[in-house]
Amino acid sequence: MQWETVIGLEIHAQLSTQSKIFSASSTSFGAEPNTQASLIDLGMPGTLPVLNAEAVRMAVKFGLAIDAHIAPQNVFARKNYFYPDLPKGYQTSQMDHPIVGKGFLDITLEDGTVKRIGITRAHLEEDAGKSLHEDFHGMSGIDLNRAGTPLLEIVSEPDIRSAKEAVAYVKAIHALVRYLGICDGNMAEGSLRCDCNVSVRPKGQAEFGTRAEIKNVNSFRFIEKAINHEIQRQIELIEDGGKVIQETRLYDPNKDETRSMRGKEEANDYRYFPCPDLLPVVIEQSFLDEVRSQLPELPTQKRERFQSQYGLSTYDASVLSASREMAEYFEEVAKVCGDAKLAANWVMGELSSLLNKEGLEIEQSPVSAEHLGGMILRIKDNTISGKIAKMVFEAMAAGEGSADAIIESKGLKQVTDSGAIEAMLDEVLAANAEQVEQYRASDEAKRGKMFGFFVGQAMKASKGKANPGQVNELLKKKLEG
Repeated sequence: MQWETVIGLEIHAQLSTQSKIFSASSTSFGAEPNTQASLIDLGMPGTLPVLNAEAVRMAVKFGLAIDAHIAPQNVFARKNYFYPDLPKGYQTSQMDHPIVGKGFLDITLEDGTVKRIGITRAHLEEDAGKSLHEDFHGMSGIDLNRAGTPLLEIVSEPDIRSAKEAVAYVKAIHALVRYLGICDGNMAEGSLRCDCNVSVRPKGQAEFGTRAEIKNVNSFRFIEKAINHEIQRQIELIEDGGKVIQETRLYDPNKDETRSMRGKEEANDYRYFPCPDLLPVVIEQSFLDEVRSQLPELPTQKRERFQSQYGLSTYDASVLSASREMAEYFEEVAKVCGDAKLAANWVMGELSSLLNKEGLEIEQSPVSAEHLGGMILRIKDNTISGKIAKMVFEAMAAGEGSADAIIESKGLKQVTDSGAIEAMLDEVLAANAEQVEQYRASDEAKRGKMFGFFVGQAMKASKGKANPGQVNELLKKKLEG
């Protein structure tokens, strides 16, 4: 039997506000446990929450960016459940009247096709604290620093059909919230977390299968692996005569498997009711207009501009616009060197390889955009060859200065004097007279292979400094003559 996967994602983006959603407590990461939890965060009697206006602005920014309906009036509700890291015994969230309604996000798949993923809603809520299970001698500790941190929960439609599509969607959301400046997207610190709702059904069946929810997956790689494992688990379970039950599961990256966390009935009774301490939030058209005017160029817009303005391929434009910082770096390089394609090749090639090797982000690059652009200029004006450029790039990465300074100090300037190159070629051919005779006696197919030998000898003799184009042209004339 052929199976079809149905996936819906709930992404929790921690908003980059200075203070929490209902209190003045700091949201900075890494503080000592329980040093950033006020009486309001702890739910002490007599305390009243005050809504953070910046969190509202950020949510509206996101809604406008996904072309969603922004509710003119949205309401906070209390979601009641017991958990040790939930000090108030309820979570202040939004249920029936979320701030952001239906919208969409277009994602680019590996084959270059674009797919539209519907977004059901995005609502504001407060985060819970964190349970700590290490170093407590069989007990758990509770850190409430995170309690009350503003979250935007982004709920997709069940439009995703594979783990790769899911990753492409999460990456698109990740890029968007960073472009908007509303979330730093640091998944390792929990700033962006994903719950994956996965089900399978026989291909062609309209009715959805029973879904399982994989909670709090915090990396692109783990999202793909967790979903693929869960798909396989459900298919094998059904084909063996079993039934998938609706439950919450956790992904264990060490064992590469999902395991049951708790059962989940058809509808959890969270006893939602409007929060009596918070008034409805009214959003006026003038506020929407103001926020819309402040929106930056979005990832899809930037990708399209890179294609039209710089003539880049869809793939190149997608890679270079994946993050705001990468896009800005590329544009600065292109501006300095005046060649967008060469700039794209070096940013996506040598630079990205260096950053991956060193585990650095683009904003931490040891080679500035100005220096990289300057080096590409020296390739364009034939001061250095592409091969020598790699040596110059390594020296720049090691902090040895600009391309011009390195070329001068190391004597790397390319030899373009035809007379000098001809003299060097004469020496090479004289030293390899037997191979020259073999070349001239060979047919066209063999000559092609042998020609590379002479080019290699010539570049070796010039220590890589001879202009490759001139070497090829002059060498061909001499061998044919």
